[in-house]
Amino acid sequence: MKRSIVCRCEDIAEEDVLQAIEEGYTDIEELRKKLRIGMGPCQGRVCLPLVAKILEKKTGEKVAQIPTPTVRPPLVPVPLGTLASEDDEQES
Repeated sequence: MKRSIVCRCEDIAEEDVLQAIEEGYTDIEELRKKLRIGMGPCQGRVCLPLVAKILEKKTGEKVAQIPTPTVRPPLVPVPLGTLASEDDEQES
């Protein structure tokens, strides 16, 4: 059986989202907290629209009516090496 991946960053399949909806998680914020969708390096740019479509199909709500979480900084993922540069001088 082929798995349809919804969130590549967190390796969440469509089946995982559908199961969570069946368990009563019926908005994106709840699904985010349960499954960690939108918390990976892409910050939900790929998965949140897909999850909204799945929610629309399962709950009957229009995508425009489904509240989406606010994006938190950084808007563009920052490599860890940028924050912890090797060029920094160490204090003695």
